Amino acid sequence: MAAATRKEILSKVFKMVPPMLESFHKGQLGRVAVIGGCEDYTGAPYFSAMASAKLGCDLSHVICEPGAATVIKSYSPNLMVHPILRQSQHASSSDSVSSLSSAVIEMLPRLHVIVIGPGLGRDKLMQDTCAEILKAAREQNIPFVLDADGLMLAQNKPELVEGYTECVLTPNVVEFGRLAKSKGVNVEEGDSTQVCSKLATAFGGITIIQKGSKDYISNGTYTLVSEGEGGLKRSGGQGDTLTGSIATFLAWRRAYLDKLWNHEGDLDEKELLALAAYGGSAITRECSRLAFKEKGRSLQAGDLTEHVHTAFLNVVGDPGTTEPKL
Repeated sequence: MAAATRKEILSKVFKMVPPMLESFHKGQLGRVAVIGGCEDYTGAPYFSAMASAKLGCDLSHVICEPGAATVIKSYSPNLMVHPILRQSQHASSSDSVSSLSSAVIEMLPRLHVIVIGPGLGRDKLMQDTCAEILKAAREQNIPFVLDADGLMLAQNKPELVEGYTECVLTPNVVEFGRLAKSKGVNVEEGDSTQVCSKLATAFGGITIIQKGSKDYISNGTYTLVSEGEGGLKRSGGQGDTLTGSIATFLAWRRAYLDKLWNHEGDLDEKELLALAAYGGSAITRECSRLAFKEKGRSLQAGDLTEHVHTAFLNVVGDPGTTEPKL
């Protein structure tokens, strides 16, 4: 599959996008929660959740600290914001890893996908709470995407993700290097596709996207390179559009596997994981291209948000509305 062309890969991504049918009801095409958002970082979880929503997820949640919740609610009334998490400095005597994580774990049966990391920070109570959430998500076979400080969980507690193929990591070059070092993978041995595949295999077949001038995607079985044109401005926060987009594709993957609509069924679970990652990457790169064309060097992460749907139409296409981008 590494030799497949961009057109061929995107034609497969197109297949996993649910058509808009009158028979669907609220929530079937995606229930996603972004877990992160602390006092200092409120933009990241918002950008991730809004990307998920604007790509087509039915219900988008943000689970964050109370101080972040008030701010994030002011950004948009379209997101459901839950002030459950606590930083150590804001925790009361009754707040514990168990009590805080339990409040989130109770929500998991109502979700298709979770994203952990945007705006999370490295506070021990926040990190430990998310570790417990990941354990429960894994037990319930809920896919999760880890980014930013959420990647610290994979680095410091690899048992949380090892062998769990429903896991997607989205490290940048520096974060990829840290993960590789933690697993004894030499980033200098082999080309980037080989190294990405080695690291994915070292983690037991999880899906990894190494972000950069090209995005290298691998779960050890399927390896893809996403190299669509992007913008030239490297402002922080663009990766949040990626995590939210991947989350929606993972929710659509569930709908595809559950056969919520009539389709050929020729894509298997493992390939769909790689395609979800590729779809998220392709859309994010197109968002960056469109936003940079409009904003130039003034581009900020929020500028990508408004281009998500257009980027989706440009690179993937909408079943029933447009043809696949062949």
